[in-house]
Amino acid sequence: MIAGIDVGGTFTDLVLVDDATGEVRIAKVPTTVHNQAFGVLAALDAAGADPAALEAIVHGTTTTTNAMLERKIATVGLITTKGFRDVLELGRRTRPTPYGLKGRFVPLIERHRRLEVAERMDAEGRVLVPLDEAGVEAAARQLIALGAESVVIHFLHSYINASHERRAAEIVRSVWPNAYVTAGHRIVAEYREYERGVTAAVNAAIQPVLHRYIARLQGELAARGFTKELLVMQGNGGTVAASIVAEHAVATVMSGPASGVIAAAVTAMQAGSYAGEFGNVVTYDMGGTSSDVALVLAGQPSVSSDLELEYAMPIHVPMVDVHTIGAGGGSIASVGASGLLKVGPESAGATPGPIGYG
Repeated sequence: MIAGIDVGGTFTDLVLVDDATGEVRIAKVPTTVHNQAFGVLAALDAAGADPAALEAIVHGTTTTTNAMLERKIATVGLITTKGFRDVLELGRRTRPTPYGLKGRFVPLIERHRRLEVAERMDAEGRVLVPLDEAGVEAAARQLIALGAESVVIHFLHSYINASHERRAAEIVRSVWPNAYVTAGHRIVAEYREYERGVTAAVNAAIQPVLHRYIARLQGELAARGFTKELLVMQGNGGTVAASIVAEHAVATVMSGPASGVIAAAVTAMQAGSYAGEFGNVVTYDMGGTSSDVALVLAGQPSVSSDLELEYAMPIHVPMVDVHTIGAGGGSIASVGASGLLKVGPESAGATPGPIGYG
């Protein structure tokens, strides 16, 4: 028996498949916002599933996506090349509202927690300025004193020569009080220091959030006798073992919507084998908070490495190309300052939840 579980902002859904009998069971329960692991257990109970009898659990979640969108993230520090502490704030020459004269952008890492050290590579990967190892250790200790829970090491041109980033990571780990140390080249090894740095910063911001959630979930499942593999969906449609998922936490952003697109593509291809060609489809997934749409061509979901979760937050890791709007089953309708009706993006979520459910 294998259980597929998706934790959304409003509901936690489960599909249980018994290969021996062909039986399929489903369950839908409200998401437990204070501790999403309890919602997973409630879904298992609602489906009559004994965790000890399961061969695997495949878990899709919006934990990291919602944490980013709501900015319920860890306090992050940055160690970067001298002279480049403001790259993550300068960004690109764009505006939040293209036709307006105002807009607000808050970087993930506050300026006083963005520290510089002497080091420099050129665009060919040649060392111009050796790494100041004492400066790296001093910066790490300063960030700890400033309350940083996780840290990003982001050096110029590390995509072509990562030796300075690797050495800096070793130094930081020797003094850092936890495992939340992100070396930028380990997340994205490409040019464009802004996009590479933001992706690494997102990883650092959600790494503690994801790690704590997965640890709680594994503990609750183990207490009920589950001893097999917990697999976590990634935004590219694949899975990764729960034991290592937090290392590349950024890859789980949009994992819930991505799993729906993968399932829709498989379903369409299987239906097409009986009723003609269904290789080209548009997938549609409405939740309580948002609606997600994606395109499948010739049976293959579109995958992109240029996702922008919100303005000035590019995430350059491969993800299923899902387009999201903030209108779901629990969206709150309101009248704006202009007197026009507005629906979403605020949602009733799981508390109190969509009125009338059940």
